[in-house]
Order: sequence, then C-alpha cells, then structure tokens
Amino acid sequence: MDLEQARFNMVEQQIRPWDVLDQDILDLLFVVRRENFVPPMYRALAFADLELPLPGGERMWMPKVEARVLQALNVQSGEAALEIGTGSGYFSALLASRAAHVTTVEIDPALSAAAASRLTQYGFANVRCEVGDGARGWGNEAYDVIVLTGSTPLLPERFVAQLKPNGRLFAIVGEAPAMTARVVAWTAPGARVTTDLFETTVAPLKNAATPSRFTF
Repeated sequence: MDLEQARFNMVEQQIRPWDVLDQDILDLLFVVRRENFVPPMYRALAFADLELPLPGGERMWMPKVEARVLQALNVQSGEAALEIGTGSGYFSALLASRAAHVTTVEIDPALSAAAASRLTQYGFANVRCEVGDGARGWGNEAYDVIVLTGSTPLLPERFVAQLKPNGRLFAIVGEAPAMTARVVAWTAPGARVTTDLFETTVAPLKNAATPSRFTF
C-alpha cells in the first residue's frame, strides 16, 4: 500500500471537499501520521472515509470529521485543551500539535494506556492522559478548548463553565437519528454563541447526560 498516496487522496478527496481549507491543518495531516494510531488490523483502512473500530466497542471519527472539528476550534499555541474520550489518541495528537497542553480523559483504562503509549512513542510530551468518567465535566481547571469525542444527548453546563474567556467547546448534541455537531464559544461572562456545523451520528459517551423521561 502506498501510504503517502492514500494520505494525499484522503486530504484531496475527503477533507478539502468538506470545507476544510485551513492550509496549516491540511499540512498537519501529513505530519501526524494517522496510521500510527489505527489498530493494526485496520491499518489498510487508516485513510478511508469511515469510522474505525477500537477495542471496547469504541470508534475513531472519520478523517474529515477530525479535520473539520480541528479547523472549527482554531486552536492556538499557548492554549490549554481538554478532550473527553481519548480513544486511539489520534485526535489528542492533533490537538497537541496546536495547543500548549492537552488533558485527555478516557473511561476505559486499557484504551487510555494504549493511547498514552502511542503518544509517548511518537513524541507528544504535552499530553496528560487521565482515566475516569468525564462525560459531565472533568476536574476544576478551565480550558481554552474543550472537545467531546462522543455524543451527548444533553450538553452539561459544567463544560461551558470550564471555558476560559474566548474559549471554544465542541460537542455532538442530540440522540440518533438527529445529532448536531456544534461549537459553543465564550463571548462574555455568562454569554455564549452557538454555531451548528453539520449533522452526524456518533455513539454517546458512556454515562452521558440524558433528558428526563416522563412516564404516565
């Protein structure tokens, strides 16, 4: 398999047509090698336009989603990022290539350990891997960027409260078959702007917040 040709095709045929036009991000996809974070049995599909299975029933985002979200968040050097749902560690690596520091939280200890090993192996020293349930917030720190890699039927206010001034939060909100990928941006104390990016369907975070159900 010609990995470099496959990577080029991924960028030109999947990602650029999906309105990812930030050249820095397109260039980054050639630097952070996706195939290094894909389970070995799926290496030949590392650049395919589909979600790839991970151990424990989790899945990697499609490449075009990873790139589109990274572009929408506009991560800057010097910023601190929080990721909920480490998965393979690939999106953690993309964030770490832009931000000063990334805290990534994974509820599955085995997934977290494997991702931490990959991130260390490939030189991403500015990522801290934590094991725990971050579906409704994590710790007491504030962040410039927060990303939820699994969907959430309801977006907990705690995440918005953890944004620094001018911070951005990405989440896929709703329940199948109607989920919306959106960015929530801090604009002033107690104020925010929400931008819907696209519709998709992604498995929910474990223990994600859900609406109250009425029974009669």
